[in-house]
Amino acid sequence: MKVGFIGLGNVGGKLSGSLLRNGIDLTVHDLNPDLVSGFVAQGAKAAESPAQLMRDCDAVITCLPSPAASDAVMQEMLSEVTSGKIWMEMSTTDEAEVKRLGASVIERGGAAVDCPVSGGCHRAATGNISIFAGCDRETFERILPFLTTMGRRVLHTGDLGSASVLKVLTNYLATANLITCAEALVTAKAAGMDLGTTYEAIKISSGTSFVHETESQVILNGSRDISFTMDLVKKDIGLFQEVADRAGVPLEINPVMMEIFDDGIARYGDRELSPNIIKRLEDATGLDIRAPGFPAEMQDDEPEEPGYEVVPQNR
Repeated sequence: MKVGFIGLGNVGGKLSGSLLRNGIDLTVHDLNPDLVSGFVAQGAKAAESPAQLMRDCDAVITCLPSPAASDAVMQEMLSEVTSGKIWMEMSTTDEAEVKRLGASVIERGGAAVDCPVSGGCHRAATGNISIFAGCDRETFERILPFLTTMGRRVLHTGDLGSASVLKVLTNYLATANLITCAEALVTAKAAGMDLGTTYEAIKISSGTSFVHETESQVILNGSRDISFTMDLVKKDIGLFQEVADRAGVPLEINPVMMEIFDDGIARYGDRELSPNIIKRLEDATGLDIRAPGFPAEMQDDEPEEPGYEVVPQNR
């Protein structure tokens, strides 16, 4: 099968790189011609437009920064959707929106999948990231070879839209982890604790988390670089809020987190790196939350391995 990929940014560039590295027949498109040229130099083909990509490829993957961007691309591709074509939405997006766009694809005889990723850009680079996939089982089995090329652990989450619900849910939890890690590190420093020791104490305790073991490291280094920005956090937890609102769930913590990131964006800008949400507390206390011996960016230390489907333990 020929695969098209639209969106070669921080995440999309790494996911499509895994496809290319593993011999998939890949055609790419991005608004940034330099990103496209880099892939062409590695053996990919370039498409002039999303419409051409859908016309020439069996499956087209989109990995874009917002639901509006996905909608704009889909409007260009839709006339080229025919029976057997597959649209794979790997953006973090709204459940209702992916269902709406997916319905347009399905009406024309195509198949639609929402398949966002989770686990950090460093794991996307090595093909070891996790992938959720929402679609019918037949479509899932057709695309599983591509998903296991881009990711290590692949979970079929149910119908179209279900993966997007789980993606924003997990991003909500990651954001809560980030905020609490920031508060814990600043409090430890204020209490006179060594930050290297504090990091290890949290890591080996019941207080640890994936976010602590990754983002706390780049916080302590001072780079704060996980290739993710405050505006994207705000978008993701805003999408989670919309899911909760539609379901009638009266959330208490997420609205506070949205206020915290609104304040961070107002202070430092919407493109500020998301771990720099800790600067609000650094500014308030005058403390510098850095320590020697931590990396400027995360590297995946697991070797690239073939992916596999994750089966829920209650099945």
